[in-house]
Amino acid sequence: MRLVKWEKLPENMQNEQVKKYYDALRKKRFSLFCKRVFDIFVSAFMLLLVSPLFIILALAIKIDSKGPVFFRQVRVTQYGKEFRIFKFRTMVNNADKIGSQVTVGNDQRITKVGRLIRKCRLDEICQLIDVFRGTMTFVGTRPEVPKYVDKYTDEMRASLLLPAGVTSLASIKYKDEDKLLNDADNVDEVYVNEVLPEKMKYNLSEIEKFGFWRDIKIMFMTVFAVFKKEKSQDTQVENVDGK
Repeated sequence: MRLVKWEKLPENMQNEQVKKYYDALRKKRFSLFCKRVFDIFVSAFMLLLVSPLFIILALAIKIDSKGPVFFRQVRVTQYGKEFRIFKFRTMVNNADKIGSQVTVGNDQRITKVGRLIRKCRLDEICQLIDVFRGTMTFVGTRPEVPKYVDKYTDEMRASLLLPAGVTSLASIKYKDEDKLLNDADNVDEVYVNEVLPEKMKYNLSEIEKFGFWRDIKIMFMTVFAVFKKEKSQDTQVENVDGK
């Protein structure tokens, strides 16, 4: 993984606010190299390891509802390039055309199997394909849809200096983002004006602090956050059953 020359960046990224983040990353070329090598080998190994799970999830999705196994939505990654992300489909077919592009907790578009897949955090496991291809990385700013990227400030565009990530510190802090949007009258407006700016503070800070071992730390933090949430949910169920 390497940075292109400053003059090769998209024009809307060549501004003073992006420059300071670019200069910070340019000093960490070895960490960037290690990051890409790690992405390739670990994603390849994990794809082989979870391939039986892929087959099980694919069959469950097809049996539960009509439509494709994968949800391929256009997202934005490094340097503002668009790509079609891999996600296991957890909603009715063409859900993005019949509602907001942000999912809330009680979204009626989510299928029965989809709700279970989301609960177990398995809908994004196929993004290992994107990591192996290089359109994504394990740790980085979560990929947004183009209409939200169009709302970025000059400084926010610095988050596009690296590939979009499967997880990030912002993802951990906002792991219950859908619940935050449940009561919003206009989900898109609240996301763009309130949630996105707060998440971006973490994303931009992480670019300044970027380092290969910091990425590893965030990956472990993600695992702990998921297990902590599952444990919390189990405790809530036990409390309800005990009433």
